[in-house]
Amino acid sequence: MAAGDDLKLIGVWASPFVVRVKLALSFKGLSYENVEVDLTSKSELLLSSNPVHKKVPVLLHKEKPICESMVIVQYIDEAFAGTSPSLLSSEPHERAVARFWAAYIDDKLVASCIQSFRGKTEEDKSEGTKQMFTALENLEGALKESCNGEGYFGGESVGFVDVSLGGLLSWLNAAEVMSGTGIKIFDPIKTPLLAAWTERFRELDGAKEALPDNDMMVEFARKRQAQAAAVVAASEN
Repeated sequence: MAAGDDLKLIGVWASPFVVRVKLALSFKGLSYENVEVDLTSKSELLLSSNPVHKKVPVLLHKEKPICESMVIVQYIDEAFAGTSPSLLSSEPHERAVARFWAAYIDDKLVASCIQSFRGKTEEDKSEGTKQMFTALENLEGALKESCNGEGYFGGESVGFVDVSLGGLLSWLNAAEVMSGTGIKIFDPIKTPLLAAWTERFRELDGAKEALPDNDMMVEFARKRQAQAAAVVAASEN
């Protein structure tokens, strides 16, 4: 990997937002120091690096912190503009469109997935599922428009939106397994272009390097679920 000019990533391996940053660094071929933190006992490094939100990921570049996953991805692309691939186009309208869809993924897809799988009532979950599939259908249309469904959101190579959505893949797979509902998020019947995109994306060398193992993600999710249940049980006693 190319030298990353003193890059340090503060994060948690299972976080899909941390994975986004790892994907960008991996696709750019940049080396970095990975600093795993425990969010139940936040380190002074994390608190001093992100005093506003106190969350991961945080990228330190020459000891200067950058926070929020897609802000970091854009920073990496700009700070290492001479390193291929370029994740954002140099054309202003294409850059704006990419930012729109990246924001849409967080505002609509992530939010609806959480509601679908963690809603307090069956009605909440049903509404979340409905919104989730609406978001996926819209992303299917965006993929078709960008590359006729045969490449990536960035065109012939991965781009900003690919990193945004790709970072969620292992997390979404774990959510599918944990839900026990049989819901398939990237359904080859409902959204065939997205389903094919996930397979292409996972086969990229940069993705293989950055994406967490699916089985490990499921195991992590089960432990988190058990811990949450134990906390609830303790509070009721």
